[in-house]
Amino acid sequence: MNRKPIHPELSQYPEPYHPLLLNAPVFDSSCSKEAQVIFIEKNGGYFLKSAPAGTLKQEAEMTRYFHMKGLSAEVLDYRTEKRDFLLTRKIPGEDCTHSQYLENPKRLCDTIAEHLSLLHDTDFSDCPVQNKNERYFATAKQGYRLQKYDAFLFPNGWGFRSAEEAWETVTKNVSYLKADVLLHGDYCLPNILLDKWKFSGFIDIGEGGVGDRHIDLFWGTWTLRYNLKTNCYYDRFLDAYGRSKINMDMLKAVAAFEVFR
Repeated sequence: MNRKPIHPELSQYPEPYHPLLLNAPVFDSSCSKEAQVIFIEKNGGYFLKSAPAGTLKQEAEMTRYFHMKGLSAEVLDYRTEKRDFLLTRKIPGEDCTHSQYLENPKRLCDTIAEHLSLLHDTDFSDCPVQNKNERYFATAKQGYRLQKYDAFLFPNGWGFRSAEEAWETVTKNVSYLKADVLLHGDYCLPNILLDKWKFSGFIDIGEGGVGDRHIDLFWGTWTLRYNLKTNCYYDRFLDAYGRSKINMDMLKAVAAFEVFR
C-alpha cells in the first residue's frame, strides 16, 4: 500500500476528526481519482476515506457487516456532508501487493483462492444487500448506453470484438446470474490483507453483497494477471478455488458485464 507523507488541511475535514489528525503522522494512501484515503498513524492506526456525497454509504454498511462476520475493519464513523467520510481502524498486516506476497506467487494464488472460497461459504442470510445482480446489470446497461466499453480489459481470447458483441453476451446471460454467495465485489490483491500470510481482512467492500460467485472469480483471475504480469496462474487459481463450483460459460459472461464498468 502506497503511503505518501502529507500535511492535511484541517478545514477539509469534519471537526470531530481534528483530534485524530493533530500531532500525528498522516499519509496519503489513495489509489483512485474518485476517493481520497489517508492513513493516520496514531493509536494503532486509522484510515479515513472521503468521496463525493452519498458514494460511501453502501461501503460503510457492508464494511460494518463484514466486520461483524470477522472479515473486515471496524467502522468508527460514517458521515455525509459536502462529501462522505468513512473512518475505520487499521487492519493488521499488509495488502497482497506487498513484496513478501508477490515474491511467492504460487502461495499467493492458492491463498487468495482459499479465502475467496471461504468467503463464498459464509452465511449471508442477514446481509444488508441481498441482490447485487440488479445493480450489477443496471451498471452494465448504463455503461453500454454511455459507450464506456473497455476494449483493452482482456489480453487473451476473452476479448470481445465490439461493444455490441459484449452487450449481446450480457443480455443473453443476465437471467442466469445467481444470488447465492456473499461477494466482495472487487476481489483484487490490494483489497485483501494478510499478516505474515495469516488472513487479516478485506477492504473496499462497497461493491459487496449477495450475488453470483463468478464476479469475484473474474476479478481474482484478473488481479493475478495484472499484478504478477503473467496469466500462468489462471488455471491454478480456479483449481484452488474448486472447479466443481465454476461455470466457465458464466465466467465469460461476467467478463462481458465488466467491460461496461
